[in-house]
Amino acid sequence: MKILVIAPHADDEILGCGGVISRYISEGNEVKVLVITRALEELFPKPLMDQIREEAVKSHQFLGVSETIFFDFPAPMLDQTPSYQISMEISKVIKEFSAEKVFLPHRGDIHKDHRAVFEAALVALRPINDCPVKEIYAYETLSETEWAPPFGDDAFIPNVFVDITDYMENKKEAMLCFESQVKEFPHSRSIECIESLAKFRGATIGKKAAEAFMLIRKIV
Repeated sequence: MKILVIAPHADDEILGCGGVISRYISEGNEVKVLVITRALEELFPKPLMDQIREEAVKSHQFLGVSETIFFDFPAPMLDQTPSYQISMEISKVIKEFSAEKVFLPHRGDIHKDHRAVFEAALVALRPINDCPVKEIYAYETLSETEWAPPFGDDAFIPNVFVDITDYMENKKEAMLCFESQVKEFPHSRSIECIESLAKFRGATIGKKAAEAFMLIRKIV
């Protein structure tokens, strides 16, 4: 199976899907990661942005990702970027890769870039024009999903759980590649919090560790 993980910013894919990426690859599937944005230089120095991309490639190579694709849409200004432009570029990747399963950020995340990516991707993922994708899932991102406002429309309500017990260490190692992004506990992006969420999601299904998702669409 060909699986595409779409991340608004580098490291979102590891926080939300690092265990699943590792599991799917170990089971013989091909996984690619698409990072949509590059931060504006007036907000973040270019050397830091270059470092984060290098960390992403290192993390993905560790997991066995077949390709890391970087777009250069401006973060954190996706809400001011024409959505059709993002959709068109995502659509090209989906069709060229013939992706069958896609993972997206949760639309209710506090960061507007996440909602913009979710909505643009859904347009690209419409089941028309020979779109190859049969399954679409939304993942949760620590430091984004849990800080969303307390409204029903923004709630992350998982209905799909994937056992990553045997891949939790790989997820942590992949996250540790992001030296510029890992924080000290009790920050959400600490290794302790990443492990705690995995244990909680795992306990929900009687496993030691899991990642949780919202099923957006599945065609059978």
